[in-house]
Amino acid sequence: MAELTYREAVAAGIAQEMRRDPSVVFLGEDVAGAGGVFKSTSGLLDEFGPDRVVDTPISEQAILGAAMGAAMTGLRPIAEIMFSDFFAVCWDLVANEIAKTRYMTDGMVGCPLVIRSGNGGGLRFGAQHSQSVENWAMAIPGVKVVAPSTPADMVGLMAASVRDPDPVLLFEHKALYPTRGEVPDGEIVDELGKARVLREGPDATVAALALMVPRALEAADLLAADGVEVTVLDVRSLVPLDTVTILASVSETSRLFTVEENPRLCGWGAELSSIVAEELFWDLDGPIVRITTPHLPLASAPKLEDLALPDAARIASTIREALG
Repeated sequence: MAELTYREAVAAGIAQEMRRDPSVVFLGEDVAGAGGVFKSTSGLLDEFGPDRVVDTPISEQAILGAAMGAAMTGLRPIAEIMFSDFFAVCWDLVANEIAKTRYMTDGMVGCPLVIRSGNGGGLRFGAQHSQSVENWAMAIPGVKVVAPSTPADMVGLMAASVRDPDPVLLFEHKALYPTRGEVPDGEIVDELGKARVLREGPDATVAALALMVPRALEAADLLAADGVEVTVLDVRSLVPLDTVTILASVSETSRLFTVEENPRLCGWGAELSSIVAEELFWDLDGPIVRITTPHLPLASAPKLEDLALPDAARIASTIREALG
């Protein structure tokens, strides 16, 4: 068992798959010689060489165009879009080409690639470099969407994503890069579409993703001091979504709170709330509550950004008030 940072786990997950499968290649801006703008891919060029770890021009369209062509012709590329905000530059390739290749060729041509990207706020990068866009991605049929919250999950979900026959968008939260966690020795392969129960309590279910997971756990500690015990779920995968685990938890607690960093309008929690309302309406003891970022661009000013993003205190107070 080793202790790795979330940043180190990115490189560990990529390296594990590149050692296993020579068809796995990695490309993106500054990912090779510089080791990534967030230093999350250091060492890969030294181990695998410039034929498999490739620095690209500053062109998101070129990166995804090359990755798509490689995937269609026998390779399994991992492509980096440096900031998830920049998906807006190349969204046509994601939504209209990569996502639809298998469908439009009647399964004759697959597109097995991973697009990984730094996602989310909290680091004072401003409105164009701090967005949490996983809800954009889950709206596109044909792509899978995952967002690890721990180093171990990063390695395991990276492996599962690389081995999947469909395109996967893997969102790495930038504020989690320096966090640390234990990662088991040997090969780690997780499963897409599986939520994880991190804490159990009878009073409510709290579903969170990425950076909001440790904040939800911290909120659970604050609530426990007041005698309120909640279940905390790490959703981990938005597409496919583990409705079995989520619905089972809500049926036991009879309350659901979602903790989302993406803006409130059309966030992933809205879809989850709809599913729970349809399936478990008569099991609920109160309304579903979404704890979100407001529907506005994130400020770079520290106090304003902190005010916008859900923190442990706001999560706990919202749950406490709703439960009475």
